[in-house]
Amino acid sequence: MKWALLTSFLCLLSPVLAQDTSLDEVKRAFEVANIPRDLSINFDPQVLLEVVFPEPSGAITLHAGEQLPRNATAGPPSFGAVGTDFTGPFVIAAIDPDAPTPQEPTNAQIRHFLGGNFFGRSTRIEAEFLRNSTPAISEFRQPTPPAGSDAHRYIFLLFKQPATFNDQTEITTQSPISLFNISQFAKDVGLGDPIGGTFMLVAPDA
Repeated sequence: MKWALLTSFLCLLSPVLAQDTSLDEVKRAFEVANIPRDLSINFDPQVLLEVVFPEPSGAITLHAGEQLPRNATAGPPSFGAVGTDFTGPFVIAAIDPDAPTPQEPTNAQIRHFLGGNFFGRSTRIEAEFLRNSTPAISEFRQPTPPAGSDAHRYIFLLFKQPATFNDQTEITTQSPISLFNISQFAKDVGLGDPIGGTFMLVAPDA
């Protein structure tokens, strides 16, 4: 019941198909959803991360905390950033901390995307899409919360990429996607705190 009420509250935070426009609102949405606590991260965003899902009739740009139907999340998404003149490289990660259910996340975290070497001219006015110059370590996996589960949080985080990132071997294309730990990984490979992020809620198919 508590998670259901939280889900309902988060869905009221943002209009459908809108993008994030306020760092303070994104930070608040993360805090309301208990994301910094559950991921053991310090989240004080400096950049607005845009996550855009392609659709036959257009595109969906995430607003932190909005719920999307699963069939709208096939992706793969594209990414953009606004709020800094830093052009990269960036690392982007997407994780599900609620697998198999938010009440008993025994398989969490599930790694739904991990990629480095993203570059793009991120301005202080508008977002320009970030493009990665190398294949992702973990290609995007569509959300698949199991039948009977409450909605899961799918969290996208943007990091500045350290010079040594391409040499890391802790996570490779062969690594299991379950039981991932983004905070430990960030510490181990020198990512530091995320500089941006957003998230969506996705429930099982009816």
